[in-house]
Amino acid sequence: MKGVSRGLLLTLMLTMLAGALGAWGAARYIDSRRAQPSLHEFVHHEMDLTAQQEARLDQLEQAFAVRRRVREAELRSANAELAAAIQARHEYSPEVQASVERFHHAMGELQKETIVHVLEMRRVLTPEQAAKFDARVAEALTEPAP
Repeated sequence: MKGVSRGLLLTLMLTMLAGALGAWGAARYIDSRRAQPSLHEFVHHEMDLTAQQEARLDQLEQAFAVRRRVREAELRSANAELAAAIQARHEYSPEVQASVERFHHAMGELQKETIVHVLEMRRVLTPEQAAKFDARVAEALTEPAP
């Protein structure tokens, strides 16, 4: 009975920690998004795009949305695998380590896809628009933590 209680307590503590971290991360994300428009909003609402540029950007965004959904599904799958590995042994086992590495790989692939998408968007812009775009991207990547 003592072993079951310890395992249950550990599971409860890990669940509470994950929930608290998730809430904290979501709050930070929402606060950071309020500070300035997203890159998408910036491009579509604060740049003087031609109809041709809008159409090309829409095509790029639709293609990226498909790739992003695939990567996000990989992240969810890796998280589910991680949860199962933690539940199985309640220790940093080889299975937990493999799940963490799978998640990191999927996260890295999503980041690569995002960077490629941003660079594809840039190619649609005029040199003047690209200069504004570059400044906004650099600002977003170097923005200090709140």
